[in-house]
Amino acid sequence: MDHSNMNRRETMKALGLTGSAGILGLFGGTAQAKAREEKETPHYAKAMKPVTIKSVRAIATAPQGSNLIVVKVETSEPGLYGLGCATFTQRAAVVLVAINTYLNEFCAGKDVDNIEDMWHGAYVSSYWRNGPVLNNALSGLDQALWDIKGKRAGMPLYQLLGGKVRFAVPCYTHANGNTPEATVESVKSIQERGFKYIRIQQGGYGAVGSTAEQPDFKKENFGGPTDSFMNENSYLKAIPKLFEAVRKSCGEEIELLHDIHERVQPMNAINMIKKLEEFNPFFIEDPFSPENQKWFKILRENTTVPIAMGELFNNVNEFVEPMVNQWFDFIRIHVSQIGGVTPAMKVARLGEWFNIKTAWHGPGDVSPVGHSAHAHIDLAVWNFGIQEAVSFNEKTQEVFSGCPTMKNGYMSVNEVPGIGVDIDEKAAAKYPITTKSNWQVRKFDGTLIRP
Repeated sequence: MDHSNMNRRETMKALGLTGSAGILGLFGGTAQAKAREEKETPHYAKAMKPVTIKSVRAIATAPQGSNLIVVKVETSEPGLYGLGCATFTQRAAVVLVAINTYLNEFCAGKDVDNIEDMWHGAYVSSYWRNGPVLNNALSGLDQALWDIKGKRAGMPLYQLLGGKVRFAVPCYTHANGNTPEATVESVKSIQERGFKYIRIQQGGYGAVGSTAEQPDFKKENFGGPTDSFMNENSYLKAIPKLFEAVRKSCGEEIELLHDIHERVQPMNAINMIKKLEEFNPFFIEDPFSPENQKWFKILRENTTVPIAMGELFNNVNEFVEPMVNQWFDFIRIHVSQIGGVTPAMKVARLGEWFNIKTAWHGPGDVSPVGHSAHAHIDLAVWNFGIQEAVSFNEKTQEVFSGCPTMKNGYMSVNEVPGIGVDIDEKAAAKYPITTKSNWQVRKFDGTLIRP
């Protein structure tokens, strides 16, 4: 036995110098030991310190007319916060209570990094779940947490979702007119702006307002004074003629879309869509209301026209059966309605296995934060289909900095960490929300038309 080696080991152990830092301390001091440790551990390998949620609150504003609700999640790290879209325009005031009273209490003190756990916890904490009010509140929280995670990582959101698979986001926008000729002129002006995808409508949804017809229920003072009227037969005859006029004047290259908005009877929708086949639509949107899901099977068996569906779905589970059966071609999710980035990504990934593409619902009653979240997902998912375009007025851009931008029919995000949009709360307060909302459309006799 080598007693000299044993004596050296015992001496080193007694001195607490058996580690590398101890040896360096003996021969070069603790400063050199620390420098050596920092050199050997790169920044990316160091654990980030825990950050907790300090408060969750709602910001309400309406700079463009529609009620917008944004969730702001403030953290234990000074200056670090996240924003998410929780806009439910029709019932905005109720969402405010859900956020400020319930989500704030639920989230206080929780780790900001645990998005998946917090999403499921918030989703089931009310016991009864899957409603538009709580889903929108949850969406605002979810997006805000992703915003924070991107800021902590120093990356735009799309990088956390896998990185870019396209340089920007192709979009469609809306052409409208009360006659086919007026819509044709609208299409031509949009083409000049660089758009390759255009949704064509005649009047409002279901051709509402395109004629001066006076329905019987108005004459009898039935319903509300602002209720709209739809003539289903006139609409069903008008849309094939509209497609024919646009194709004849604008050519075969432009991609044409149309939104039925669930306003006609299922069999009538099927018959009209069959008539549109010769005009090669890019997709027809929302042929049936959520109560008429089983009609999708019959529709698929009767036409090859691509179908977009889903903006009225509340729950990710509502997508499973239609997607597995390939009843539609485009996922028309309203991301704040479904609960945020987390569930939207799950539905998008599921769609990839069934060759079903994304087409997030992006109307004017989504905040710039929400539109930016859409675009980040669009940049990252392979099975992207199309995105609804948006334009922001000066008031909206006063309230929200870093809004997504449009150029030649493409949407781009603000290339900064997180979702990329910030809010000026003083400016937001200048444009208060209202509680008024009217989506009521009736038949001749006053019967309400769904949705």
